Amino acid sequence: MMTSENTATIALLLVALGILGRGFYRAKQEGKLGILAWLQSVVLMAPWLLFFGFFSAGIYLNLVAVLLMLVVSTGLYIYLGREVRSAQGDRVLRSRADLPDTREQKSVSDGNWAPESQPDPPKQPVKTVTSSPNTNPLEIIPVPAEDLKAIQGIFGIDTFFPTETIPYQDGLILKGNLRGDPEQVHSRLSASLQARLGSRYRLFLVENQDDKPVVIILPSDNDPQPSTLSQKILAVVLLLATIATTLETSGLLRGFDFFSSPARYPEVLPIAAGIWAVLGSREIARRVVANRYQINLSWPFFIPTWQIGSFGAIDRFESLLPNRKVLFDISMAGEAAGGIVALLMLAVGLLLSHPGSLFQIPAEFFKGSVLVGTLAKVVLGSALQQQLVDVHPLVVIGWLGLVITAINLMPAGQLDGGRIVQAIYGRKTANRATLVTFGVLAIASLVNPLALYWALVILILQRNLERPSLNELTEPDDARAALGLLALFLMIAILLPWTPALAERLGIGN
Repeated sequence: MMTSENTATIALLLVALGILGRGFYRAKQEGKLGILAWLQSVVLMAPWLLFFGFFSAGIYLNLVAVLLMLVVSTGLYIYLGREVRSAQGDRVLRSRADLPDTREQKSVSDGNWAPESQPDPPKQPVKTVTSSPNTNPLEIIPVPAEDLKAIQGIFGIDTFFPTETIPYQDGLILKGNLRGDPEQVHSRLSASLQARLGSRYRLFLVENQDDKPVVIILPSDNDPQPSTLSQKILAVVLLLATIATTLETSGLLRGFDFFSSPARYPEVLPIAAGIWAVLGSREIARRVVANRYQINLSWPFFIPTWQIGSFGAIDRFESLLPNRKVLFDISMAGEAAGGIVALLMLAVGLLLSHPGSLFQIPAEFFKGSVLVGTLAKVVLGSALQQQLVDVHPLVVIGWLGLVITAINLMPAGQLDGGRIVQAIYGRKTANRATLVTFGVLAIASLVNPLALYWALVILILQRNLERPSLNELTEPDDARAALGLLALFLMIAILLPWTPALAERLGIGN
C-alpha cells in the first residue's frame, strides 16, 4: 500500500524530472552551448535529489557518502563550466567572422549608413525610430547632441556594434551585437566613455527581454543616493527595538517576561548576547567585503520580532555594483558568517549538553528541522527519545541563529538568498524564484503564522529585485555557483521539518 510519503516522493521526482525535461527542450534550441549549460544544472541537482530520494525511501546516507557526492558534483560542474566558456568563445569568434570589416555605423538621426567622418549631428535633440508599436514612431532622445556623438564614438566592431538607438528614462538604449567577452567589452566601453564624458554617464551592459545584449547609458544622477537623516534615525529606532525584542525573547526562553522583571537582566543577557553575536557577525562580514570592493552600504535596518528576537537586517546598496560577482560576494559574506557562528554555537551546545542542563526542550521540537534534528541525533543519541531533552543554552542560541540565517537565504526579492539567485542565474530566474517563495510561504502560513508574517515583510519591504549591476552579463564563476547552491540547500535543511515517519525511524521524538 502506497503511503502519503511515497506519494509525495513520487510527486517531487516527477516535478524535478519535469523541470529537467523542460530545460532540455529549451537547451536544444541553443545547440552545444545550451546542452552543456543544461548538463551543469543536472549535475548540481543530482546530489540533492539523490539525498532526499534515498531518505524518503528509508535509505540513510552517511556523511562520507554525502561529501563524496558533493565533491564529484562540484568537480563535474567546474569541468562543464570550462566547456561552456570554450563554447561561448567559439560562438563569439564565429559571430565576428560574420560581421563585415567596416568602420561604418548606423546613424540614429535618419536610419541610414554613414561613415565616422560624417558632419557633427545637429544641436537639437536627436530623433530615432523605435521598435515598440505602443509608442510614437518618433521619440526624442533625452541626451544632448554633443554627448550623443561622443557616446556613439566609443563603439566598434570589436566591442559592441550598435544597430538601433531608442530613448530610455533620462538616457538611451543601444541594441546591437556583442563582439567579445562581456567583461572585457564593458571595461573598454566604460573607460572610453569616462575618457570622453567624465563621470556624467554610466554604462550598463545587460540583457533585454529577448535575452539579447544591450547597452544602456544613463546619467550619473540616477546613481543610488546616500541615506537621508530620517532613514538613519529609522535605523537607530529599529536597532533599539531589536535590542528590546531580543531581550524579551531571551526572557521568554527563561520562562518570564523581561519587561515585567527588568531587574533579572543578568539572566537574559547571555542569550541576548548570543543572538547579537549572530546579527553582528553578519553585518561585519558584509561590510568588510563591501569595503574591499569599494561599495557603500546603508546603515542596517534591523527587523525586530517577538518570535526569535530579529529577522536580520536590510542593507541598501548606496553604490552601483560593477558586476554580479560582487553582488554574490557581499550577499554570501553575511550569511556565511552568521551561519558559521550559529552552527558552531549549536554544535558546541550539543556537545556540552548533559542531564541537568539549563534548558529542557520537548523532543518533538527537534522534528522541526532536518539539519538540527540530524545533528542532535548524532550527538545526543537516544536522549531524543525522551519526552524532555536537557540542552545547553548554546543549542537554543545556535538554533535561533540558524533560523535567522535560513530566513534571509530564502530566494526572494532583495533578501540575500534572492540576491544570490539573481547573481548566479540572472533576473528572470530570480523573479520566478521570488514567486515560488511567495507561494510556499502562503501554503506554510496555513500551519505556521511565522511564515505569514515573513511573507508580509518580504512583500512590503523586499519584494523587488536588486537593481542591475553595470555588467550584468558576466556570471559568477563555477565555485561561487556551487557555494550558492550549497547555501540554498542548507536553508532548506534548516527550515524543512521531518515527517513523523522519518523522525520515528531516526528515533527523534517519543
